Amino acid sequence: MKVLVVGGAGYIGSHMVLMLLDRGHEPVVFDNLSSGSRESVLGGTFIEGDLGDASALEALFAAHRFDGVMHFASFIQVGESMREPAKYYRNNLANTLNLLEAMQRHGTNHCIFSSTAAIFGEPEYVPIDEHHPRRPINPYGFSKYAVEHVLSDFDRAYAMRSICLRYFNAAGADPQARIGECHDPETHLIPLVLQAASGQRRHIDVFGQDYDTPDGTCVRDYIHILDLCEAHLLALDRLARGAPSAAYNLGNGNGFSVNEVIDAAERVAGTPIARAHAARRPGDPARLVADSTLARTELGWRPRFDDLETIVRHAWAWERRQVLERGTRG
Repeated sequence: MKVLVVGGAGYIGSHMVLMLLDRGHEPVVFDNLSSGSRESVLGGTFIEGDLGDASALEALFAAHRFDGVMHFASFIQVGESMREPAKYYRNNLANTLNLLEAMQRHGTNHCIFSSTAAIFGEPEYVPIDEHHPRRPINPYGFSKYAVEHVLSDFDRAYAMRSICLRYFNAAGADPQARIGECHDPETHLIPLVLQAASGQRRHIDVFGQDYDTPDGTCVRDYIHILDLCEAHLLALDRLARGAPSAAYNLGNGNGFSVNEVIDAAERVAGTPIARAHAARRPGDPARLVADSTLARTELGWRPRFDDLETIVRHAWAWERRQVLERGTRG
Protein backbone atom coordinates (compact mmCIF):
# COMPACT_ATOMS: atom_id res chain seq x y z
CA MET A 1 0.00 0.00 0.00
CA LYS A 2 1.01 3.60 -0.55
CA VAL A 3 0.47 5.29 2.82
CA LEU A 4 0.67 8.96 3.74
CA VAL A 5 2.25 9.26 7.20
CA VAL A 6 1.50 12.76 8.51
CA GLY A 7 3.97 13.57 11.28
CA GLY A 8 6.18 10.73 10.11
CA ALA A 9 9.38 12.36 11.42
CA GLY A 10 8.18 12.21 15.04
CA TYR A 11 8.58 9.45 17.63
CA ILE A 12 5.60 7.28 16.72
CA GLY A 13 5.46 8.32 13.06
CA SER A 14 9.09 7.43 12.35
CA HIS A 15 8.65 3.96 13.84
CA MET A 16 5.52 3.57 11.73
CA VAL A 17 7.49 4.49 8.60
CA LEU A 18 10.15 1.95 9.49
CA MET A 19 7.55 -0.79 9.94
CA LEU A 20 5.84 0.10 6.65
CA LEU A 21 9.20 -0.16 4.88
CA ASP A 22 10.03 -3.46 6.59
CA ARG A 23 6.65 -4.87 5.47
CA GLY A 24 7.11 -3.79 1.82
CA HIS A 25 4.75 -0.82 1.79
CA GLU A 26 5.43 2.63 0.32
CA PRO A 27 5.33 5.41 2.93
CA VAL A 28 5.20 9.09 2.04
CA VAL A 29 6.06 11.34 4.99
CA PHE A 30 4.57 14.83 5.35
CA ASP A 31 6.05 16.71 8.31
CA ASN A 32 6.91 20.32 9.17
CA LEU A 33 9.77 19.20 11.47
CA SER A 34 8.50 21.37 14.32
CA SER A 35 9.08 18.49 16.73
CA GLY A 36 10.27 15.63 14.52
CA SER A 37 13.69 14.94 13.04
CA ARG A 38 14.53 14.43 9.37
CA GLU A 39 17.22 11.94 10.45
CA SER A 40 14.52 9.72 11.99
CA VAL A 41 12.91 9.07 8.59
CA LEU A 42 14.91 6.08 7.33
CA GLY A 43 13.27 5.63 3.95
CA GLY A 44 10.31 6.33 1.73
CA THR A 45 9.49 9.75 0.32
CA PHE A 46 9.89 12.78 2.58
CA ILE A 47 8.01 16.04 1.94
CA GLU A 48 8.47 18.96 4.29
CA GLY A 49 5.15 20.74 4.72
CA ASP A 50 2.59 22.00 7.20
CA LEU A 51 -1.03 20.95 7.64
CA GLY A 52 -1.89 24.63 7.98
CA ASP A 53 -0.84 25.16 4.35
CA ALA A 54 -3.84 24.24 2.20
CA SER A 55 -1.89 24.74 -1.05
CA ALA A 56 0.83 22.32 0.10
CA LEU A 57 -1.81 19.73 0.91
CA GLU A 58 -3.47 20.24 -2.47
CA ALA A 59 -0.12 19.68 -4.21
CA LEU A 60 0.56 16.60 -2.08
CA PHE A 61 -2.71 14.89 -2.94
CA ALA A 62 -2.51 15.94 -6.58
CA ALA A 63 0.90 14.28 -6.88
CA HIS A 64 0.11 11.02 -5.06
CA ARG A 65 -2.77 8.60 -4.85
CA PHE A 66 -2.83 7.12 -1.35
CA ASP A 67 -4.41 3.91 -0.12
CA GLY A 68 -4.71 5.45 3.32
CA VAL A 69 -3.54 8.17 5.69
CA MET A 70 -2.02 7.76 9.15
CA HIS A 71 -2.20 10.97 11.15
CA PHE A 72 0.37 11.52 13.94
CA ALA A 73 0.95 15.29 13.60
CA SER A 74 -0.44 16.54 16.91
CA PHE A 75 0.92 18.49 19.83
CA ILE A 76 0.79 16.24 22.89
CA GLN A 77 1.82 18.09 26.08
CA VAL A 78 -1.08 18.37 28.48
CA GLY A 79 0.44 21.17 30.59
CA GLU A 80 1.30 23.25 27.54
CA SER A 81 -2.24 22.82 26.23
CA MET A 82 -3.54 24.41 29.43
CA ARG A 83 -1.25 27.42 28.94
CA GLU A 84 -1.63 27.70 25.16
CA PRO A 85 -5.02 26.26 24.15
CA ALA A 86 -5.09 28.19 20.86
CA LYS A 87 -1.93 26.38 19.72
CA TYR A 88 -3.57 23.01 20.37
CA TYR A 89 -6.95 23.75 18.80
CA ARG A 90 -5.28 25.28 15.75
CA ASN A 91 -2.92 22.39 15.08
CA ASN A 92 -4.74 19.37 16.45
CA LEU A 93 -8.22 20.33 15.28
CA ALA A 94 -8.17 23.04 12.58
CA ASN A 95 -5.16 21.64 10.75
CA THR A 96 -6.63 18.15 10.88
CA LEU A 97 -9.74 19.55 9.21
CA ASN A 98 -7.49 20.87 6.41
CA LEU A 99 -6.10 17.36 5.96
CA LEU A 100 -9.51 15.71 5.93
CA GLU A 101 -10.88 18.18 3.41
CA ALA A 102 -7.94 17.49 1.10
CA MET A 103 -8.53 13.75 1.49
CA GLN A 104 -12.22 14.20 0.69
CA ARG A 105 -11.51 16.27 -2.44
CA HIS A 106 -9.12 13.66 -3.78
CA GLY A 107 -11.07 10.52 -2.89
CA THR A 108 -8.76 9.23 -0.16
CA ASN A 109 -11.26 7.56 2.13
CA HIS A 110 -9.27 5.64 4.76
CA CYS A 111 -7.82 7.41 7.80
CA ILE A 112 -6.08 6.01 10.88
CA PHE A 113 -6.11 8.67 13.58
CA SER A 114 -3.73 8.90 16.52
CA SER A 115 -6.09 9.60 19.43
CA THR A 116 -5.44 9.42 23.17
CA ALA A 117 -6.63 8.17 26.53
CA ALA A 118 -6.90 11.86 27.50
CA ILE A 119 -10.35 11.93 25.89
CA PHE A 120 -11.66 10.01 28.92
CA GLY A 121 -10.63 12.56 31.56
CA GLU A 122 -10.68 11.38 35.17
CA PRO A 123 -11.41 7.63 35.00
CA GLU A 124 -14.62 6.40 36.59
CA TYR A 125 -13.33 2.82 36.50
CA VAL A 126 -10.16 0.95 35.53
CA PRO A 127 -9.32 -0.70 33.20
CA ILE A 128 -10.87 1.73 30.72
CA ASP A 129 -12.85 0.25 27.85
CA GLU A 130 -14.43 1.94 24.82
CA HIS A 131 -17.73 2.45 26.67
CA HIS A 132 -16.14 4.61 29.35
CA PRO A 133 -17.60 8.17 29.42
CA ARG A 134 -15.54 10.67 27.45
CA ARG A 135 -15.03 13.83 29.50
CA PRO A 136 -11.64 15.37 28.64
CA ILE A 137 -10.28 17.81 31.21
CA ASN A 138 -7.68 19.70 29.17
CA PRO A 139 -7.43 21.28 25.69
CA TYR A 140 -5.20 18.47 24.45
CA GLY A 141 -7.85 15.87 25.25
CA PHE A 142 -10.66 18.10 23.94
CA SER A 143 -8.83 18.64 20.64
CA LYS A 144 -8.48 14.90 20.08
CA TYR A 145 -12.06 14.21 21.12
CA ALA A 146 -13.27 16.89 18.71
CA VAL A 147 -11.41 15.23 15.83
CA GLU A 148 -13.10 11.93 16.67
CA HIS A 149 -16.44 13.73 16.25
CA VAL A 150 -15.30 15.30 12.96
CA LEU A 151 -14.28 11.89 11.63
CA SER A 152 -17.68 10.48 12.54
CA ASP A 153 -19.38 13.30 10.64
CA PHE A 154 -17.08 12.82 7.62
CA ASP A 155 -18.03 9.16 7.58
CA ARG A 156 -21.73 9.99 7.58
CA ALA A 157 -21.49 12.78 4.99
CA TYR A 158 -18.64 11.65 2.72
CA ALA A 159 -18.24 7.90 3.36
CA MET A 160 -14.72 8.54 4.70
CA ARG A 161 -14.04 5.63 7.00
CA SER A 162 -11.65 5.94 9.90
CA ILE A 163 -10.26 4.09 12.88
CA CYS A 164 -9.29 6.07 15.97
CA LEU A 165 -6.61 4.43 18.10
CA ARG A 166 -6.57 5.73 21.65
CA TYR A 167 -3.08 5.35 23.07
CA PHE A 168 -2.30 5.11 26.72
CA ASN A 169 1.52 5.41 27.12
CA ALA A 170 3.69 4.72 24.05
CA ALA A 171 7.18 3.68 25.11
CA GLY A 172 10.30 1.83 24.04
CA ALA A 173 12.27 2.01 20.81
CA ASP A 174 13.22 0.05 17.72
CA PRO A 175 14.88 -3.12 19.09
CA GLN A 176 17.89 -2.51 16.82
CA ALA A 177 18.21 1.06 18.19
CA ARG A 178 17.95 2.53 14.70
CA ILE A 179 15.50 5.14 16.01
CA GLY A 180 13.90 5.91 19.35
CA GLU A 181 12.18 8.49 21.51
CA CYS A 182 13.73 11.95 21.31
CA HIS A 183 11.45 14.84 22.28
CA ASP A 184 12.67 18.36 22.97
CA PRO A 185 11.82 19.02 25.70
CA GLU A 186 11.40 15.45 26.88
CA THR A 187 8.32 14.92 29.07
CA HIS A 188 7.80 11.13 29.05
CA LEU A 189 8.76 9.09 32.07
CA ILE A 190 10.85 6.25 30.63
CA PRO A 191 13.29 8.39 28.58
CA LEU A 192 13.60 10.82 31.51
CA VAL A 193 14.43 7.96 33.88
CA LEU A 194 17.00 6.57 31.44
CA GLN A 195 18.58 9.99 31.03
CA ALA A 196 19.10 9.94 34.79
CA ALA A 197 20.59 6.44 34.51
CA SER A 198 23.02 7.56 31.79
CA GLY A 199 24.15 10.63 33.74
CA GLN A 200 22.37 13.16 31.53
CA ARG A 201 20.17 14.14 34.50
CA ARG A 202 21.06 14.31 38.17
CA HIS A 203 17.81 12.71 39.33
CA ILE A 204 14.24 11.89 38.33
CA ASP A 205 11.34 13.84 39.81
CA VAL A 206 8.53 11.70 41.23
CA PHE A 207 5.38 13.81 41.18
CA GLY A 208 3.21 12.73 44.10
CA GLN A 209 3.75 9.88 46.56
CA ASP A 210 0.31 9.75 48.17
CA TYR A 211 -1.95 8.43 45.42
CA ASP A 212 -4.36 5.58 46.09
CA THR A 213 -2.02 3.01 44.53
CA PRO A 214 0.09 0.21 46.09
CA ASP A 215 3.22 2.38 46.45
CA GLY A 216 1.60 5.83 46.37
CA THR A 217 2.88 6.80 42.88
CA CYS A 218 0.85 7.07 39.67
CA VAL A 219 0.13 3.90 37.72
CA ARG A 220 0.20 3.91 33.91
CA ASP A 221 -0.21 1.40 31.09
CA TYR A 222 2.89 1.26 28.85
CA ILE A 223 2.68 -0.06 25.29
CA HIS A 224 5.72 -0.81 23.16
CA ILE A 225 6.04 1.47 20.15
CA LEU A 226 6.22 -1.48 17.74
CA ASP A 227 3.04 -3.00 19.16
CA LEU A 228 1.39 0.38 18.68
CA CYS A 229 2.53 0.52 15.05
CA GLU A 230 1.31 -3.04 14.49
CA ALA A 231 -2.17 -1.92 15.55
CA HIS A 232 -2.07 0.83 12.90
CA LEU A 233 -1.25 -1.64 10.14
CA LEU A 234 -4.01 -3.98 11.28
CA ALA A 235 -6.44 -1.06 11.39
CA LEU A 236 -5.58 0.10 7.86
CA ASP A 237 -5.89 -3.45 6.57
CA ARG A 238 -9.29 -3.74 8.27
CA LEU A 239 -10.54 -0.60 6.50
CA ALA A 240 -9.12 -1.87 3.19
CA ARG A 241 -11.23 -5.01 3.62
CA GLY A 242 -14.39 -2.91 3.95
CA ALA A 243 -14.86 -2.71 7.72
CA PRO A 244 -16.81 0.23 9.18
CA SER A 245 -15.31 3.10 11.16
CA ALA A 246 -14.37 2.27 14.73
CA ALA A 247 -12.35 3.32 17.77
CA TYR A 248 -10.09 1.15 19.90
CA ASN A 249 -8.22 1.58 23.18
CA LEU A 250 -4.60 0.41 23.01
CA GLY A 251 -2.64 -0.69 26.03
CA ASN A 252 -1.25 -3.83 27.63
CA GLY A 253 -3.85 -3.95 30.38
CA ASN A 254 -1.06 -3.94 32.96
CA GLY A 255 -0.38 -0.90 35.08
CA PHE A 256 3.05 -0.01 36.43
CA SER A 257 3.74 2.68 38.99
CA VAL A 258 6.37 5.39 38.63
CA ASN A 259 8.49 3.64 41.23
CA GLU A 260 8.17 0.32 39.41
CA VAL A 261 9.36 1.95 36.18
CA ILE A 262 12.39 3.40 37.96
CA ASP A 263 13.09 0.01 39.59
CA ALA A 264 12.98 -1.67 36.15
CA ALA A 265 15.34 0.95 34.73
CA GLU A 266 17.80 0.37 37.58
CA ARG A 267 17.80 -3.37 36.81
CA VAL A 268 18.25 -2.86 33.06
CA ALA A 269 20.91 -0.15 33.36
CA GLY A 270 22.64 -1.75 36.32
CA THR A 271 22.90 1.51 38.22
CA PRO A 272 20.97 3.29 41.00
CA ILE A 273 18.79 6.22 39.94
CA ALA A 274 18.31 9.15 42.29
CA ARG A 275 14.68 10.05 43.00
CA ALA A 276 13.44 13.45 44.12
CA HIS A 277 10.02 13.82 45.68
CA ALA A 278 7.91 16.52 44.05
CA ALA A 279 4.33 17.74 44.46
CA ARG A 280 1.49 16.23 42.49
CA ARG A 281 0.90 17.69 39.03
CA PRO A 282 -2.63 19.04 38.45
CA GLY A 283 -4.80 16.66 36.46
CA ASP A 284 -2.74 13.50 37.00
CA PRO A 285 -5.16 10.60 37.68
CA ALA A 286 -3.96 7.93 40.07
CA ARG A 287 -4.40 5.07 37.59
CA LEU A 288 -4.79 4.91 33.79
CA VAL A 289 -4.94 1.37 32.44
CA ALA A 290 -6.53 0.24 29.17
CA ASP A 291 -8.95 -2.56 28.45
CA SER A 292 -7.89 -3.53 24.91
CA THR A 293 -10.24 -6.50 24.53
CA LEU A 294 -12.02 -4.93 21.56
CA ALA A 295 -8.76 -4.31 19.65
CA ARG A 296 -7.66 -7.87 20.31
CA THR A 297 -11.01 -9.26 19.19
CA GLU A 298 -11.75 -7.13 16.11
CA LEU A 299 -8.26 -6.21 14.90
CA GLY A 300 -6.61 -9.45 15.93
CA TRP A 301 -4.01 -7.37 17.76
CA ARG A 302 -1.55 -9.26 19.97
CA PRO A 303 1.18 -7.21 21.67
CA ARG A 304 4.57 -8.92 21.38
CA PHE A 305 6.55 -6.77 23.82
CA ASP A 306 4.16 -6.69 26.75
CA ASP A 307 6.58 -6.79 29.71
CA LEU A 308 8.00 -3.63 31.20
CA GLU A 309 11.65 -4.71 31.24
CA THR A 310 11.67 -5.42 27.49
CA ILE A 311 10.24 -1.97 26.82
CA VAL A 312 12.85 -0.37 29.09
CA ARG A 313 15.69 -2.48 27.63
CA HIS A 314 14.92 -1.34 24.07
CA ALA A 315 14.67 2.28 25.24
CA TRP A 316 17.97 1.90 27.11
CA ALA A 317 19.77 0.67 23.97
CA TRP A 318 18.58 3.81 22.20
CA GLU A 319 19.63 6.06 25.10
CA ARG A 320 23.12 4.54 25.13
CA ARG A 321 23.43 5.15 21.41
CA GLN A 322 22.41 8.78 21.92
CA VAL A 323 24.98 9.23 24.69
CA LEU A 324 27.69 7.70 22.49
CA GLU A 325 26.81 9.95 19.57
CA ARG A 326 26.79 13.04 21.80
CA GLY A 327 30.18 12.07 23.12
CA THR A 328 31.56 11.56 19.63
CA ARG A 329 30.28 14.94 18.52
CA GLY A 330 31.73 16.54 21.65
